[in-house]
Amino acid sequence: MKENYRAGIVTCAKEDRISNLPEHLIESILERVPLEEAVRTSILSKNWRYRWTTMRALVFHEYFSIKFAKNGAFGRNGFIRIINQILFLHKGPILKFHLHIPDISLDSYKEVDQWMLFLSRNGVTELVLTNSNRRYELSSHVFCCLELRRLKLQNCFYKPLEFEGFLNLVELILRHIDFGARLCGTKINLPQLKHLSLFKCTNVYNFNIQATKLQILTVSACPDAMLLRLLDSPWLLKAMIALQKPIQDFLRLEKMNLSTMLSKLPIVEYFHIDKHFLKCLIAEKIPKLLPHAITSLKHLGLMDFELGDLDLVHSALCLLRNSPNLEKLFVSHSLEPRIDVGPASNHLESPDCLYRTLDQLQIVEMRHLKGSKAELFFIKLLLAHSPSLQNFTITPSQKTDAQKRFDIAKDVMQFPRASPKSKNVLLEPGDIIISAVTIANNHYVEEQREGEGVCVGVCVKLHALKEKY
Repeated sequence: MKENYRAGIVTCAKEDRISNLPEHLIESILERVPLEEAVRTSILSKNWRYRWTTMRALVFHEYFSIKFAKNGAFGRNGFIRIINQILFLHKGPILKFHLHIPDISLDSYKEVDQWMLFLSRNGVTELVLTNSNRRYELSSHVFCCLELRRLKLQNCFYKPLEFEGFLNLVELILRHIDFGARLCGTKINLPQLKHLSLFKCTNVYNFNIQATKLQILTVSACPDAMLLRLLDSPWLLKAMIALQKPIQDFLRLEKMNLSTMLSKLPIVEYFHIDKHFLKCLIAEKIPKLLPHAITSLKHLGLMDFELGDLDLVHSALCLLRNSPNLEKLFVSHSLEPRIDVGPASNHLESPDCLYRTLDQLQIVEMRHLKGSKAELFFIKLLLAHSPSLQNFTITPSQKTDAQKRFDIAKDVMQFPRASPKSKNVLLEPGDIIISAVTIANNHYVEEQREGEGVCVGVCVKLHALKEKY
């Protein structure tokens, strides 16, 4: 019996392959499991008791808070006690630190400030601070974390102070940040920054940063955030600007129009903007041709767009005719247009409104379509000027009834097409997808006239298709 028992111990020891792995692999494994599970490894054996204390990544995310709250251990004292104990026992550098502050009763943020001080002394390179509580005034210790490469902040207040910048920061994500009215003039140097994202931030106009290597810029729901100086970056590849509200104070805006802005984006490939930002750029006369074509642009997005607005139509056509290498076009229509679509429809119906073929355009996606004349004329225009078109996806508005959806499908099927491959024009009302190919096979007899590039759908089971919707 003793021999068998000893043999079992030896066998178990030999099977413990994880403990015999190199230290860097064990650390990598621990960093990929939830923090509470990593701490629980301390009960496995003496060799594992303090392994978690040298982890270089500590993640107290929202699920961490929820899990402890379910166990009744997450009042104010519980939240602070757990994090204090983990940081107190920790040894060595902390390169990655994620902290979610739950919606609990906090008298002050002094403990959070102490944690930021602790991080500033431990070489943190990635800091994520999300906050479900009242707005947190950023501690000055955050700005002492000079080795940061990634920083994400949510629901904080930026207090102006003398700060030269993060010299190593590559990614900066800011959500619900108030930059304050006193920040104006304070310049922040971010020489290595490549990705900047702003969402629902206030007083952003006072956020004066210098980022000469910026490659990706995302600005969403920041109506006072023009930040046009950031569009001067010669390395900018992707830009998405959706203000979602009209600009109120035009006096603060830098002087820039559509031509001058695009001339400063020599290698941009992905450019998505909404109507409010575009309105700021087309205050002057919109040219048919820009001084320099946007040869690098491959993806163009027009968000919350109104094809019934003649000025916006002119700007959209200007972008199309000056983007010879455009491959994908995305148009999301405004949910509540309040303008007369007559002038825009008349312009789109004129045969020379575009007068250039979109040779490289392959994919078009249009969402929230209502079936107005301006929208249908725009679809007809694209089909007639896109010889390489492969997919054309149309998603009607949720408010569009079945009859209107059916009428849109019927009209689109009869539009002339420049591309012989554009058989898969799609209509997506809700969860239903109609393909021109499947329609031709099941309900339509599809006729292709040689030399004219015309695809005509003749309804055979019109009533059956109508009932389907």
